[in-house]
Amino acid sequence: MKLHKQEAGLYSLSPGTTCFGNAASRSIVFLAPNADMLRLTEMITLLLSLALSFAIFVPLTGVLVRFRAQYNPRGLQLDAEGTPQPHTGPIISSYWGMLKRVYRIERWAGLYKGLMPTLLSTLFVTGIIIIFMDTPSPSHGRYHAPNTSLLGTLFYSIIMMLISLPTSIITYRSITTPFKLSSFNPAKSLRAILTPTERRKPWILYLTPGLLAAEMLHILIVVVGLGPIRRLLLPKPELGSYPDYSLAKLGIYIVIVLLTTAVLSPLEVMAIRLAIQRNHASAEYNSVSQEIEGDAEDNAEFAGNEEDVITLRSESDPYLGLVDCAKRMVDEEGFSSLYRAWWITLLGGLGSVASY
Repeated sequence: MKLHKQEAGLYSLSPGTTCFGNAASRSIVFLAPNADMLRLTEMITLLLSLALSFAIFVPLTGVLVRFRAQYNPRGLQLDAEGTPQPHTGPIISSYWGMLKRVYRIERWAGLYKGLMPTLLSTLFVTGIIIIFMDTPSPSHGRYHAPNTSLLGTLFYSIIMMLISLPTSIITYRSITTPFKLSSFNPAKSLRAILTPTERRKPWILYLTPGLLAAEMLHILIVVVGLGPIRRLLLPKPELGSYPDYSLAKLGIYIVIVLLTTAVLSPLEVMAIRLAIQRNHASAEYNSVSQEIEGDAEDNAEFAGNEEDVITLRSESDPYLGLVDCAKRMVDEEGFSSLYRAWWITLLGGLGSVASY
């Protein structure tokens, strides 16, 4: 009986031979199924870890998006006739207060709002990475920017941002919409969160005022600013060795992360505000008045029985860009509105050291 060594380092019987002999020879023949079993076990482990991640992070992310999207005006609002009126919506001042409010009004369904678009966007972006990007260890579900020059990493980050931007917009709007969305009727759900203009011209999502600017600035600060500083102060350890960082350099990097959080946190808050601001053909019309041939969103069912979880800013007076968004948020809601849940941004920056 002849044995041939294959590329995978396994052995198989030559064609036309029959497996008779001792147990040792038979064990060689069955190495390939054992390797398949290992791959199957690895895949099951990956799926279980993804399911656990979704179960934990989807509710936490949903609460974060709603908290940062919540409109808390300080002064009086003008009604249609120009008469000053006090703000009548909820005032939520903390992340945990938003978590309690979501659960009280919408229960578990509200906490997992946005699960389906998050799942689909994750699968889509992961598929793009596996097919087109040369990333290490894809079978373990961990994807990193390729080890290349600074410009290469910047280009990679911009491309991935452009790929995922429409799915991020849909996810944010799915979380913040007051309507109950169907997970298995995407056409109806998209009618509730996208205007007719956006459905006819999907590329207009990229033209959302100020959104691309916010995302680009975020990438530049992280990739061009924090990236080189981290590599300088905390060089990546060799494979198989443990990091040996000096406390002084680690302390300097933590201070730098604190300082960059002062810029990144407002960018993240404004990115959510701009992403949920829908694009209309004319600013003075809302999406209902634009509907064509009975394609109206007033048939959608509201998620809350008696009240909405959050108050959104009126679409009749939209933000005109990134600078306009920052100015209006400070004027209408106070400077602190730009730093909602800033500690989550800080934790993300500090967590990058552990995953480096």
